[in-house]
Amino acid sequence: MSGAVDVEGLKREVWSLFGELQNIYLATVEGDQPRLRPVTLIRSGDRLFFATGAGDAKTVQIKGNPKVEFCMLLEKGESKGTLRVECLAKAVTDMSVKSDLYNRVAFMKQFWSSPEDERFMLFELTPKGFEYMAIGSMQATKIKP
Repeated sequence: MSGAVDVEGLKREVWSLFGELQNIYLATVEGDQPRLRPVTLIRSGDRLFFATGAGDAKTVQIKGNPKVEFCMLLEKGESKGTLRVECLAKAVTDMSVKSDLYNRVAFMKQFWSSPEDERFMLFELTPKGFEYMAIGSMQATKIKP
């Protein structure tokens, strides 16, 4: 069948786009208003996380509605692409996961005194769907994980 999409190949390609750390734009909802901001996405194996303050607006918004979406811009020379990912966000309570990431990701020490710091929140993002526009493409493809 010509024109068939290799979904498994696309999934591998999408996951290959994630390094250990990358800047993304995370969208949450406050009431009926979307809120968008840059955050650092952390990849650990096949899991995705971001760190934030316990009192930050996004923390309150996620507790009210755990459905979030992030967008990652892709660039190679003058060519561009995007990856949008629908996710469920969940606060990480496992101290071994929090400690591991806190000790591996240097920027966290600039904001929080330890993984036990009450101001330190770590969220795991579980992808529910991807919309991938490869670099140089004008067509986005939707993929379910």
